[in-house]
Amino acid sequence: MTVVEIQGLELRGRHGALQEEREAGQRFLFDVRVDVGEAGRSDRLADAVDYRAVVAVVREVSDGRRFTLLEALAQAVAEELMSRFPLQAVSVRVRKPDVRLEAPVEWTAASVELP
Repeated sequence: MTVVEIQGLELRGRHGALQEEREAGQRFLFDVRVDVGEAGRSDRLADAVDYRAVVAVVREVSDGRRFTLLEALAQAVAEELMSRFPLQAVSVRVRKPDVRLEAPVEWTAASVELP
């Protein structure tokens, strides 16, 4: 198993349960882990998963529609990555750093793992 990780990919999105979150938009941080199997053994770029392409898919999903729940956003990103790349598994965590709760928090998050 070979895992490639992209941590803290920051994108703006118009997701959230509150109308103000959807109107103003906010920061979301994506942590993506993809199991590329044995793709790294050859040391050939042609056999690897292009990080830029992974980032483009995350951006496309996030920009493509508005999600009420972080869970739904994470699930949609994970499913799209699995459908576009020859992956053994994928893990996607979406963090919301600017969340407003009744007590201070660093961030909230939702995670999805697909085989």
